[in-house]
Amino acid sequence: MYIRRTSIKSRRTGEPYYTYRLVESVRSEHGVRQLTLLNLGRHFDVPRDQWVPLTQRIEQIIRGQGALLAMGLDAQWEDAAQRYGAMLIRARARGEQGQSPAAPDYQSVDVQAVDLVRPRSVSVEHVALEAVRQVGLDNKLEALGFTRPQCAAAIGTIIARMVSPGSELHTHAWLQEHTALGELIAYDFSTMSLMALYRVSDQLLRSKQALEDFLYTRERTLFDFDEVITLYDLTNTYFEGEGRGNGNAARGKSKEKRSDAPLVTLALVLDGSGFAKKSEIFPGNVSEPRTLAEMLGKLVDTEATHAPTVVLDAGIASEENIAWLVKHGYRYLVVSRKRHRQFDPEHAVEVKAQGEQRVQVNRLVNTDTGEVELYCHSAQREKKEQGIDELFAKRFEAALEKLASGLLKKATVKHYDKVLERIGRLKQQYARVAQHYEVRVEHDEATGKATAVHWQRTKSLAESYPGVYCLRTNQEQWDEKTLWHTYTMLTDLEAVFRSLKSELGLRPVFHQKTDRVSAHLFLSVLAYHLVHTIRFQLKGCDIDLSWEGVRRQLAGQDRVTVELKRADGAILHIRKSTRAEPRQQLIYDALGISDRPGRTEKTVIGVRPQLATTA
Repeated sequence: MYIRRTSIKSRRTGEPYYTYRLVESVRSEHGVRQLTLLNLGRHFDVPRDQWVPLTQRIEQIIRGQGALLAMGLDAQWEDAAQRYGAMLIRARARGEQGQSPAAPDYQSVDVQAVDLVRPRSVSVEHVALEAVRQVGLDNKLEALGFTRPQCAAAIGTIIARMVSPGSELHTHAWLQEHTALGELIAYDFSTMSLMALYRVSDQLLRSKQALEDFLYTRERTLFDFDEVITLYDLTNTYFEGEGRGNGNAARGKSKEKRSDAPLVTLALVLDGSGFAKKSEIFPGNVSEPRTLAEMLGKLVDTEATHAPTVVLDAGIASEENIAWLVKHGYRYLVVSRKRHRQFDPEHAVEVKAQGEQRVQVNRLVNTDTGEVELYCHSAQREKKEQGIDELFAKRFEAALEKLASGLLKKATVKHYDKVLERIGRLKQQYARVAQHYEVRVEHDEATGKATAVHWQRTKSLAESYPGVYCLRTNQEQWDEKTLWHTYTMLTDLEAVFRSLKSELGLRPVFHQKTDRVSAHLFLSVLAYHLVHTIRFQLKGCDIDLSWEGVRRQLAGQDRVTVELKRADGAILHIRKSTRAEPRQQLIYDALGISDRPGRTEKTVIGVRPQLATTA
């Protein structure tokens, strides 16, 4: 076995270049011939003085001597030797197909010489790939003009975002060193360059509109749901770096409390089943309530026969936006911004009763606007708000007590105006409870100093109706339960954003160019399409896990190669997936997919092959 360099002229330019092959000399009836074992390509970068020890190391690996090291091979080329050894074993396995996998195959082996090599994760990748095929994303990429390597790069990048989210550099290393995804799609990711991942993310972004339309239409066909609800919200994420080359990078209010960094905003529209309809990228300082008209114009299907009911949280539900929705014929259900709260338990309708999670609602009609107002009382939320209010009340009173006692001490605030100013700041800091207090300051006009601070609670915290919030809608036909359950879909949208950020690698953004940042965010949206396709089916089987929970339950199933030394001295290589654990089997059965990802490959490396014909 040795490496051969061949000079070839380019058909397009006529320029010469070199290609490299791993070859072996074999004896045939026509004499000694060279058999090409592997095509190493034109970008083979191993220096010439390492060719001999590299081929020696490859022979050691395929003959089950992986624990040894070839003399003279630099450590940096060990990974290359392992990679080429595995490729050679797989190539020979493909040439030995034909025996029925169910047929018994008894062989005599040395049980003291059993070895397990090249473990690669496969379970989550298997589930993700089946989702790709279920929605037809692989076929759609081909229809959009993606070549086979580009399809492999696109699928690899999207599934990497689902399994092990990170930068393109991280994804490149994961595809080459940690996953068996390449075996599942019959593509060798070790030959793929890092730039191929950057280029394919750009290519996916250019096809954004076509892919989003295709995926949502396909999901509606697969799961047969009606498009009656539209959930709309925005989130932002931060840059690592200054983002000077990005037109969308801007300072704003960070939802992750990272206002020290530039931000970029992702707007997302979901239907009532949680499937993503559209997404859009906006500057990080975009004003949520002021741009609803522009965003719905971009994100909502204007060709729909009936405008869906739009569900918004209080941050977007300004009076101006409500008026715009009414003008354009939308039905809406929004969280009211009004501070006034009321609740009558005697006339309340119970919409949820699960232990302490009890929710009751009062339905009223606003005579001024004609809207339906739904005052909702949550027992769990009341308990939480009471705890927060009591904590803030204690802190507010403690701060007042410190201010009052300081009037009798040296080097403390005593001037009347300064004391009033300090009390004003405390009221601002504890505005949630300060409204329930009356604070008086006694004033010595002769000295201009405050002499005492008095306070008392004028209203109990219970009188502010803790646990009560108000919804407003022009959807007059819906009853209390329908309105409340529709509102709770907003919590699903918030869960989607949390999943995008924590489970699907939306944050942080390391790119600086506008298109690369947009492509980074869009990859997370594509990954979410597949994740929700999987979770939607699992929920139908009463498996209600987060995506992180699904990953944890599937973790542990790998593809491994078993090396066995036969009695005749040959080495038997068997490449297959480990048996699924019961927790993994539960997921596979719910999704209706195989519990043994990939095929079993068997290769025998023994006496050098003899050819009957010339190579």
